[in-house]
Amino acid sequence: MEILINQKRIENEFAELVSVDTLSFGERHIADILTDKLKAIGFEVYEDSAGNAYGGNAGNIYGYLPGSVNGDPVLFSAHMDTVSPGIGKKTIFHDDGMITSEGDTVLGADDVSGLTEILEGIRCIKESGTAHRDVEVLFPIGEEVYLKGTDKFDFGKIKAKEAYVLDLSGDVGSAAVCAPSLISFQAEITGKASHAGFAPENGIHAVAVMSKAISRLKQGHIDEETTFNIGTIGGGTATNIVPEKCVCTGEVRSFRHDKALAQIDEMKKIFSEEAERASAEFSIDVIVHMEAYRVPENAPVTKRFFKSCETLGFDGKLVSTFGGSDNHNFMKHGISGIVLSCGMYDVHSVHEYTKTEELIKGAELVAQLILAEK
Repeated sequence: MEILINQKRIENEFAELVSVDTLSFGERHIADILTDKLKAIGFEVYEDSAGNAYGGNAGNIYGYLPGSVNGDPVLFSAHMDTVSPGIGKKTIFHDDGMITSEGDTVLGADDVSGLTEILEGIRCIKESGTAHRDVEVLFPIGEEVYLKGTDKFDFGKIKAKEAYVLDLSGDVGSAAVCAPSLISFQAEITGKASHAGFAPENGIHAVAVMSKAISRLKQGHIDEETTFNIGTIGGGTATNIVPEKCVCTGEVRSFRHDKALAQIDEMKKIFSEEAERASAEFSIDVIVHMEAYRVPENAPVTKRFFKSCETLGFDGKLVSTFGGSDNHNFMKHGISGIVLSCGMYDVHSVHEYTKTEELIKGAELVAQLILAEK
């Protein structure tokens, strides 16, 4: 059965949601709007208290829509927060179908495109009267700051065993089935302060020690699966004082979790050696934000994607992504998920844009995924 997407409605809804200020942990307004929209469609809606853990003003929004046919439930997800500069966003619709901001903020297509496509796809199924299986949605807070919302979500509420996360750049019809581990760190060298003019030999130069350690570490691509980057470094208090402390921060990403951990171990070893050689001290804090996953090409969630794309005449292409998404936490909790392209481009910049035709295609794909057999 053909599901017809309402172009004017999807454009208006996209513009409405873009106009809401939704920086991470400030999602209260959009959470209220989405709750009302889900209830109008027929969802039972629950908001958790995840925001309280971060001083935020809203929680994750979960919705359940009972179906009328047998079949496992399906879960759709798109996050509510946007990155900076994201205050005062406005939508400009161009004659060629492109949608941009005014150029002084992000557009917010990341992830308003996903939110809009999910709402419109499900709404059109309901309006058509087509029988469907149970549908669940999860609209998390704090995705842009290392998946903080779904870190606090009670996954015992989820009934689905398969998920589609609309949070990938590119044309609709691609899906990421492989994503990396991401580990961040803060390393500190503690030396000894001394007057840089009268007695530099009495000091232990923390910046010099850290510089030697960093010079021994390969940056960028370690191999085809792994990257390593030291992104910030700072130390010292004045030009006439041998710096006592130096701190650097960075990250490791890898499609293999064991490789990411091994890179952290190699860094620790080199920093420890240089600190010991200079009689300095070394300490480090490491945070594992997400663990690598790979979904098999023949998994039910992937097969349903292929079938839906075939029905709609979309490419149905599988890709890898070196970015993170809430799908990391779905996979961690036993929900087999893939990340769908939702027609957003140049995200995290003031040049971000989407296209009306991609919003329509994304909504069509959501509807078809609800109806498609495995």
